[in-house]
Amino acid sequence: MTNKKEFLKEVILWTSLFVVFVLAPLFVAVIGHQEAYRGFWIEFGVALGFIGIAMMGLQFVLTARFKNVAAPIGTDSLLNFHRQAGYVAYFFILGHVIVLITADSEFLYFFDPGVNAPRAVALVSALIMLTMLVVFTIWREKLRIPYEWWRLSHGLFAFLIIFIGLSHMLMVGFYISELWQQVLWIFLVGFAMLLLIHIRVINPYKLSKKPYKTTGVWQEAKKTWTLEIEPDNHSGFDFLAGQFAWLTIGESPFSINQHPFSFSSSADVKGRYQFTIKELGDFTSSIKSIEAGTPIYMEGPYGAFTLNPEPREAFFVIGGIGITPVISMLRTLKDRNDNRKMTLIYGNPDTESIAFREELKELEQKLNFNVVHVVENPPDDWTGYEGFITEEILKTYIPEDVTGTDFYVCGPEPMMDMAEMTLRDWQVPVFKLKSERFNIV
Repeated sequence: MTNKKEFLKEVILWTSLFVVFVLAPLFVAVIGHQEAYRGFWIEFGVALGFIGIAMMGLQFVLTARFKNVAAPIGTDSLLNFHRQAGYVAYFFILGHVIVLITADSEFLYFFDPGVNAPRAVALVSALIMLTMLVVFTIWREKLRIPYEWWRLSHGLFAFLIIFIGLSHMLMVGFYISELWQQVLWIFLVGFAMLLLIHIRVINPYKLSKKPYKTTGVWQEAKKTWTLEIEPDNHSGFDFLAGQFAWLTIGESPFSINQHPFSFSSSADVKGRYQFTIKELGDFTSSIKSIEAGTPIYMEGPYGAFTLNPEPREAFFVIGGIGITPVISMLRTLKDRNDNRKMTLIYGNPDTESIAFREELKELEQKLNFNVVHVVENPPDDWTGYEGFITEEILKTYIPEDVTGTDFYVCGPEPMMDMAEMTLRDWQVPVFKLKSERFNIV
């Protein structure tokens, strides 16, 4: 999206809808409510709980992979918003408990097993699971939790928290005493749960009807491999250069081993899909061992980290395996004889890790394209930039007309944070900057 007016319109629309759905439970709660006022802090604490549980429910919508919802800002940005919203929901729900107990210690009886053991166990379990969701998300890599098991526990914990939250509201019934209010809450929570079933059951079932198979695996650079697949007795689907898909490798699409990877092949090559993947010590280390003919299930395409259809100048700031969506763009432009001006700032730890190094040289000859390599630990005969991509390097190559250029940033988070800040300081409009972070849910 390159039009400022359209960009702002979409952002305002989706932000407004999110806020409306988060605050809607408060309006539903006060309609027809005739109970006595219990004081500001108690009412405030209850409001925090309603908002928190509403945000938890919306988390299922944000991760349901509805393309029309993700299209305005991209799946990557949507899922990163999902993460931040999850943290906020956690503090709202935790605040709900703390504020109520602080305002009136009588609320501690909800956690007293001597009063109601099942309720106490359920509420304590919900708070523990909610805390685990946050802790596991922030420190998953440090705790060495495999992505697959984190994703499975993430969905299961969220499902149970929503279920316990609904049961708690129905049992208390102070603000949802009317039958229509109870039915509405059951419907909304049930819908949120159905979205989880949509992702974990319905989507895999649909994928089972259109399988793919591996046609080859080859090494692209140090610990970097390209996986090529093709449709198995169907026509496949089209994608836009820069997008990604979820891959499930093996006999069953219901496996928990589903991972997102960017296309690295040209969007104009039909019936063949390539994904270039770096070994990171987890599932990705098995890519090189995949044999020809291995079944693969592909869900997609997703993402808005895509080329502008207009032949505008493009400026890429890329680190490591973040090159995959960009090589897809470059290959597509070559197939289309698109001669737009492009600059690529490409950082790597060493020269052996530079994926597509020779192809990038060739593309410099065939396209209106310039590559600037930055190598952290270069060989002795290296004549290019050494170390990390810095603000000084970016400012050396940033086009003078930033409003007439599209900017793309993808790579390690520290590099992306620096690049995004630098580009914004350089007055790059937010709707001209596209970022792709690979650590999505």
